[in-house]
Amino acid sequence: MVFVTARTQHRARVAEPRDSNLRFTVGSAQQWTKERQHFSFPSIFIYGHRATGKTYVMHTLLKVLELPHVIVNCIECFTSRLLFEEILSQMNSHCSAMEREFSSHECCDTFNDFVRLYKQATLEQDLQNETVYIVLDKAERLREMEVNLLAGFQRLQELTGCNVTVLFLSEIVWEKFRPNTGCFEPLTLYFPGYNKGELQRILSHDHPAEYSDDFYTSYINILLSIFYTVCRDLKELRHLAALNFPKFCEPVVKGEAKESDTHRLWKNIEPHFKKAMQTVYLREISSSQWEKIQQEDREANQLKGLSAHAHVELPYYSKFLLIAAYLASYNPARTDKRFFLKHHGKIKKTNFLKKHEKTSNHLIGPKPFPLDRLLAILYSIVDSRVAPTANIFSQITSLVTLQLLSMAGHDDQLDGPKYKCTVSLDFIRAVARTVNFDIIKYLYDFL
Repeated sequence: MVFVTARTQHRARVAEPRDSNLRFTVGSAQQWTKERQHFSFPSIFIYGHRATGKTYVMHTLLKVLELPHVIVNCIECFTSRLLFEEILSQMNSHCSAMEREFSSHECCDTFNDFVRLYKQATLEQDLQNETVYIVLDKAERLREMEVNLLAGFQRLQELTGCNVTVLFLSEIVWEKFRPNTGCFEPLTLYFPGYNKGELQRILSHDHPAEYSDDFYTSYINILLSIFYTVCRDLKELRHLAALNFPKFCEPVVKGEAKESDTHRLWKNIEPHFKKAMQTVYLREISSSQWEKIQQEDREANQLKGLSAHAHVELPYYSKFLLIAAYLASYNPARTDKRFFLKHHGKIKKTNFLKKHEKTSNHLIGPKPFPLDRLLAILYSIVDSRVAPTANIFSQITSLVTLQLLSMAGHDDQLDGPKYKCTVSLDFIRAVARTVNFDIIKYLYDFL
């Protein structure tokens, strides 16, 4: 069988026409299509996550090998009648105009009508000696139609007596499909997802002509280093790459940096990646609207920062507690000596941090910190020493109640409770202005 052999010989999984995997798959399949009059497997169930090449591989194989086929999207054909008529319409696409006009007036409301009209179309097209492939894309929608529809398509070869194979393409497993009665177990094939290296090679094909391959590849590597842990959808990653690339190369266009200046390019794109991280998979607005909102946010950033503290009025020492908590959440613990100890000497940034701590902490998110580190930072940033009284501890509890801090561990831990600061940078900058504290000077990411 053509698709079984192709899948066994090589993993049929591509996303670009230039991919050598597809050429190999087509070459393997051609060896098994010389005797097309042989009956094929009645139904094949092909499943895998979104954007793993299922539809593209099937469409390309059928087209390149010139096999008689019908491809129907079950989202577009959302009723059984639309589904039947679309299949028959594609079957009759090569008929004469008179025959096509005649067949278009015939109703096909039931599966019995479909079986009768399908046999008629097979005879008219002289397809008795060839396998006809019916591809039902987004096949999970069949579960929302008539209960006998799935079992009927599985047994279409038996009911019509014709050489036909029905291919179901779905994002969910067969166990979610299996009906209670009349079930014919299909041949199941799985399309695994792309790994990081394959995504990098596929996305690198989209590079603009005005930039070098190495420049765009370095951009894709940065993109995947941020988003690969939360998103492995090829379509979503391709959308993110196209959306943020103009911002990445903006310093190059303005002449402020060269293509090899990776550090400057990273600093420019980092805030845009941070905002894009919040909208992964959420297509609530178009790309142009998202860019417009970004521009408005940048213009109003100053005003937003000044008004942020108006929503929550805090006591004087609670503000310093919140500032200390923010510094503890976003600064590596190894940097406390640099920022809060007098006469610490000159310490180079690249020497006192471990390799994995060089990533932007604001992009990763807040990290938990122990209570004693919070109090140590608090004593360093206030003008006069603050005694660790019950009043200070109650203010910490109040900050947790206001959800400005969150507990990262249990109270009964032997090493004491741990917290995380949950406020944004704009919020903490506004709070710091009210006590004349320059928080940017104490943040490692802004050195």
